[in-house]
Amino acid sequence: MAGQHPGPGHGDWPFLLCYALAWAGAVAGYGPLLTLLLPLRVAELAGPAAVPWLATLTFIGAVSASLTNIAWGWASDRTANRRGWVAAGLVLSCALLLAMPLATTLPALIMVVVAWQAALNMVLGPLAAWAGDCVPDRHKGVLGGLLAFAPAWSGTMGALVTLPGLHSGPGVGFATRVSVLAVIVALSILPLLLISPRLTPLPEPAALPDPGAAPRALPVRRMWLARLLVQLAEATLFAFIAYWFLAIDPTMHAATMARIYGLLLALSVPLALVVGHWADRRARPWRPLAALAGLVAVGLVIMALAPGRGVALAGYALFALAMAVFLALHAGQTLRVLPRPDRRGRDLGLFNLTNTFPSLIVPWLAVGLVPTLGFGALFLVLAACAGLAALLLLSIRQA
Repeated sequence: MAGQHPGPGHGDWPFLLCYALAWAGAVAGYGPLLTLLLPLRVAELAGPAAVPWLATLTFIGAVSASLTNIAWGWASDRTANRRGWVAAGLVLSCALLLAMPLATTLPALIMVVVAWQAALNMVLGPLAAWAGDCVPDRHKGVLGGLLAFAPAWSGTMGALVTLPGLHSGPGVGFATRVSVLAVIVALSILPLLLISPRLTPLPEPAALPDPGAAPRALPVRRMWLARLLVQLAEATLFAFIAYWFLAIDPTMHAATMARIYGLLLALSVPLALVVGHWADRRARPWRPLAALAGLVAVGLVIMALAPGRGVALAGYALFALAMAVFLALHAGQTLRVLPRPDRRGRDLGLFNLTNTFPSLIVPWLAVGLVPTLGFGALFLVLAACAGLAALLLLSIRQA
């Protein structure tokens, strides 16, 4: 029978909370921008050609994010200075965010967005590894639960920056909104950089895992593939959620979209904390992940087959809640299975490919299916992927 572990002590919480806030700030830096502001900005500049241009922007940006996340993570491993890289990335990404409204043509916008994604990953790569340096396995579930605050915070910021009061013309409104995002990102990350509370340093094993160990004792590949399959659905909704909302309700305002998104993500935070705490106490990290992947699939099926707006939004609610909790808990448990602490930043960069690879696939999948078969066909394909992810996670045996 699995033993029970105590929760985090009082001395652990300062680092966990500051880290969760910093991660939330980094996510808020790209969440509202890529899901709402950039698609609407592309629509302003491209008109009827918005979907192909957005697909191109998503593809090129994903390549930049994939390569730079690995590079900055590796650099922070080599220099053993996570904080310095995070600070430099914060300055550069905020500067490029503020420069984005100056790009008034689509090629110029793509160039600025690609550079901004490279700078943002100078924050994300080292920041992800920083948690692995400080948080022991017995707290990985709670860490994952706290990370659910990040998309909720991002959704809240999305609701804030799309308020009608921030809009005073196409160009001016976009500039105001990205300026607000830059301030939010800086204020969220600075406490970790300036205060930097730490847990007791972890004793790291010097030996490498036994090459002859059974694959199920080190479930890295299944964790990687399961996240990739689930992220296909997340990347689709991330890039095209604004267009899907308009497909089910052409009168829906961007602020309404953001409020729905933010409310669901806010509800996911306590749910993720409860599930993460249960996983820590019971030492069963894989079971909740498998169940959540299954719920993602169910939500997508409902969205695909829904006869009307109400049922479609109910399916989206199930999808969004399950997805947010899954991604948060998976991020925490990934730190449990990585084999080498001395290359944690690089390895997390390779895991980050599960976030960016789907962005290379989904745009072309969407362009191939949505114009002829609609979003329903796309969602059914993604539901099958999420169901396969659930089966992969169920196949992992407790080490």
